[in-house]
Amino acid sequence: MALAELVCDETPYDLSYELLHPEKSACVLILHGWGANKELMKRAFAGEFADFCHIYLDLCGFGKSSISKPLNSFEYAKIISEFLRQKEFTPQIIIGHSFGGKIATLLSKEFAPKILVLLSSAGICWQKSLKVRAKIALFKAFKRLGFSRFGSFFASKDTKGMSQTMYETFKNVVDEDFSEIFSSVKSQTLIFWGQTDSATPLKSGEKIHSLITNSDFYALNGEHFFFLDNAPLIAKSVLNALSKAKDE
Repeated sequence: MALAELVCDETPYDLSYELLHPEKSACVLILHGWGANKELMKRAFAGEFADFCHIYLDLCGFGKSSISKPLNSFEYAKIISEFLRQKEFTPQIIIGHSFGGKIATLLSKEFAPKILVLLSSAGICWQKSLKVRAKIALFKAFKRLGFSRFGSFFASKDTKGMSQTMYETFKNVVDEDFSEIFSSVKSQTLIFWGQTDSATPLKSGEKIHSLITNSDFYALNGEHFFFLDNAPLIAKSVLNALSKAKDE
């Protein structure tokens, strides 16, 4: 594990990262989702992509990486872009899970990897259920009446125990609609999804597949963290796609 010190938009950040197979010239960037860290992704993929340098990092505010102000997905991507340029990495493959899928998609527009891999990516917004909409309306009514101290009762399980900075960050990113961004992706994209995923439903993966012209969609056994049990299959599919791309 190492720390990269960098400055982005006049704000300093410490990014915790780890490299596997650093002697390899080709590299794969692997990004975790909301509430996770680089260790989870390393647990899944450390045994795969043997001919690539693996780049694992903690997104700002997660693991051992710092955060000093609320961010949105575009700012996260800008920070990681600065890190990649500082370290002179140009990933041939970019992999992102959930929230990390949005960051991976943004980075693909700048670094044009041969293969973009989305694992149950966030970025598609569906109308909230009546129960959730009622809960939000009730919270806003309480807040107007001066009862904001009851906010924890209404909080998402994704925000429990968060600092105020991370809570504001969560509010910034949770409802970002990436439909137009997905539509503009040029890299060949492999989309993998857990068939019983309740955090990012299967229909979100199908929608992303319909938006990205050059994409393939795979529904695999499992839920939101399906990739932990399917990493060999995912890696094999990615390497096969990469090999075909080189032959064309």
